[in-house]
Amino acid sequence: MSESNHLPDVNRLSIISAVIILAYALVPFVQIPTQTLAIRFPWVVFDFTLDFGSIVSILVAILAAFGSDWLIQSHPKKGEHSVIQHGLIPALTAWVIGVPLSFLEVGIEWWVVVALGGLLLVFVLVAEYLVVDPNSPSHLPASLGLTVISFALFLVLAIALHSSGVRLFIIFPTLTVTLFFLIARSIYLRTSGDWNWFWSAAIAFFVGQIVLGLHYLPLRPLSFGLSIVGIAYPLTLFVISYRENKRGPSLFLEPTIMFIFLGLMAIFTNG
Repeated sequence: MSESNHLPDVNRLSIISAVIILAYALVPFVQIPTQTLAIRFPWVVFDFTLDFGSIVSILVAILAAFGSDWLIQSHPKKGEHSVIQHGLIPALTAWVIGVPLSFLEVGIEWWVVVALGGLLLVFVLVAEYLVVDPNSPSHLPASLGLTVISFALFLVLAIALHSSGVRLFIIFPTLTVTLFFLIARSIYLRTSGDWNWFWSAAIAFFVGQIVLGLHYLPLRPLSFGLSIVGIAYPLTLFVISYRENKRGPSLFLEPTIMFIFLGLMAIFTNG
């Protein structure tokens, strides 16, 4: 097998996936008292409630990020790739797996979510490995897959935050900062190495203002998430098309289609 089609080390991939899935599988069988963390300032007090499931979600997200970096260390063309570069989407994936698990009772549906989440995590880890080499024939499909999955995970994150009823001071920075890195990563993947921080920050800031407005509207969580993604994803596609030197109708075609499609979904799901 040539280096351009090099596949990830199966042993490392299995260890990372198994440890994360095992951590989630242990959650229903371990009970610890809920802890309240208070951060006090002279003018305000922030209270955070932590249970065992929340702690596990944080730990597995960190584990997935560093596990992805460990997996990529075995790539023959790893170069100077960083944890932030290849760890964000796996970390978000590992965290999102725990979102439905926190609402479901332990049963067949719970285990199905664990199994499907594990498959999704494996796919993301393999895709992150394949995009290391821009000359690989697998680079383009892996990049497209990671871009779509990253925004789908961001949609789940937005829905989870809105449905949980957390305060705006948590929702706004969480969504804005996460979106900034996802956009930068998406542009980097589609343009083969262009970290366009300016456009990433501009889109994240603009969408952040939309989040501020939508937070006070009577929107359902799904409609709230679709509205945000329906703006962020088309804008990202527009920047990617522009950086790929597309001009004329082709520059606006894909972003416009996705804007209309996601916008209609946001409207209909709020009815």
